[in-house]
Amino acid sequence: MPDGAAPVLDVRDLKTVFHTRSGEVHAVNAVSFALKPGELLGVVGESGSGKSVTMMSLIGLLPTPPAELRGGQVLFDGEDLLKVPDKRLRALRGKRIGFVFQDPMTSLNPVFTVGFQIMEPLRKHMGMTKDQARKRAQELLELVGIPDAARRLKDFPHQFSGGMRQRVMIAIALACDPDVLIADEPTTALDVTIQAQILELMKELRERLGMAVIWITHDLGVIAEIADRVLVMYGGQVVEQAPVAELFGNPQHPYTRALLQTVPSLTGAREERLHVIEGQPPILRAAPQSCPFRDRCTHAFDRCARENPARRPVGPGHDAACFWDAPANRPHHEPKAAIP
Repeated sequence: MPDGAAPVLDVRDLKTVFHTRSGEVHAVNAVSFALKPGELLGVVGESGSGKSVTMMSLIGLLPTPPAELRGGQVLFDGEDLLKVPDKRLRALRGKRIGFVFQDPMTSLNPVFTVGFQIMEPLRKHMGMTKDQARKRAQELLELVGIPDAARRLKDFPHQFSGGMRQRVMIAIALACDPDVLIADEPTTALDVTIQAQILELMKELRERLGMAVIWITHDLGVIAEIADRVLVMYGGQVVEQAPVAELFGNPQHPYTRALLQTVPSLTGAREERLHVIEGQPPILRAAPQSCPFRDRCTHAFDRCARENPARRPVGPGHDAACFWDAPANRPHHEPKAAIP
């Protein structure tokens, strides 16, 4: 990926709100990031941190209502996806932006064969004949590691295992050779061996197609293996972003450091205890006016309750949203405890 390449996807100040019976939930709060051609961007954070909702907001996959896009821009090759007509957005989603959903059982249509579901985007967006689409569908099933692909094209989703269904979803997302692939926990249902095959497949596809990938996961081990750059999300916002080696070697946000401490060490002593982040992510009834992590942070001080810190540069290509890590802003008293 050339360093000076223009972003294929440029997200600016994205905000998404859900309307519920108990009031508004501010699920995505001023999220900004850019994705370059061929880049693999890892997005990490606990459940409820806003990872999936952010990426579904980008391409209009949230039902409205209850969801409402409250502001921002999503520039795809210079075209704002939040302003294009629905027909145009559907065309871009099918052909140039692929999405692999977290739960393949609810994403695949149970009344159509997997062959039909792979062939549909090929015929609609690529103009293939039925025979051409069938041949390509077979190639795609083989590509994602499904044996006896020609016969399996005639099977229905319920005839596949959970891992097989996830591979079918990946095949559908890759059908039109998209410029951007968004993968939401794509290896969750797969065993370790198949997961490794899918990760290797993604690496090969990126090199061959120049495809950019957004990989949503809670698995920091996967991110360490495949990502170029990482976004850490908490409370519906990005709290840190950095190149992958920099993030693992020099994390700057207390939440990032706490997340990394939850990963078991391969060289640690047998009696080593895993770190636990006490508490739960917040349910935001309003746009955050203070640091959303403050109630769980061992470094929190008075300013954290008064202001929501903006992301600021802390190194080359590395920024974090934290007052504590700016020496001039640190309080004179010691925090209640320190995250090592």
